[in-house]
Amino acid sequence: MLLTRFDPFAEIRDLERRLLGAVDVPTVKSDKEGVNAFVPTVNTREDDKAYIVEVDLPGIDKKDIKVNIDPENRTLTISGERKFKNEVKKEDYYKIESSYGKFMRTFSLPENVDVDKIDAKNENGVLNITIPKVKQEAKEVKEIAVK
Repeated sequence: MLLTRFDPFAEIRDLERRLLGAVDVPTVKSDKEGVNAFVPTVNTREDDKAYIVEVDLPGIDKKDIKVNIDPENRTLTISGERKFKNEVKKEDYYKIESSYGKFMRTFSLPENVDVDKIDAKNENGVLNITIPKVKQEAKEVKEIAVK
């Protein structure tokens, strides 16, 4: 008799693959089969002085987070890893719904940012990145005479 492990999400992943054009849903290969890869949520906003990026990184130590700026390509890259917790309970059944694994998010930066003054702080599981704007002189529209 052939035993097959039941996967309640197999049909959902199959539907996602068909809708997204064979894009695979990331999973972490571990002893806990079927744990999804960690993809942090990001909020971005803008005020008069800066662009603000807020990344939810619960349970990740600041030493495991890297923030890189590529001034040539004008990109901001946030990367790191949320490590898997090896917990064993022998008497109770429990379920793990947390996501683990390496992550990387890259954002394009606009022309009007000061890459030398970018600030990043990790407080209470939220990484706050402040990207200051530089003042750009307003360019006047020049009319060209048609000859």
